[in-house]
Amino acid sequence: KVKPQLEEKEGKTFDVFTAVEFKTQVVAGTNYFIKVHVGNDEFVHLRVFRSLPHENKPLSLHSYQSSKAKQDELTFF
Repeated sequence: KVKPQLEEKEGKTFDVFTAVEFKTQVVAGTNYFIKVHVGNDEFVHLRVFRSLPHENKPLSLHSYQSSKAKQDELTFF
């Protein structure tokens, strides 16, 4: 659900978009930190926010870090 949001921010499309690792952080909702393989040896780290159920809001791409490698540690940001 956040792939189109990232593609819009980056100004390009990703043929490959596969989550390979994730972590969560509970706040007033949940932050998901996701390492995504986007083709070749390129990875992107995403911070996706899911609001509380009663707010009935869609997933949102809060921020991201591009130009990551497979061995880069997925950290909270």
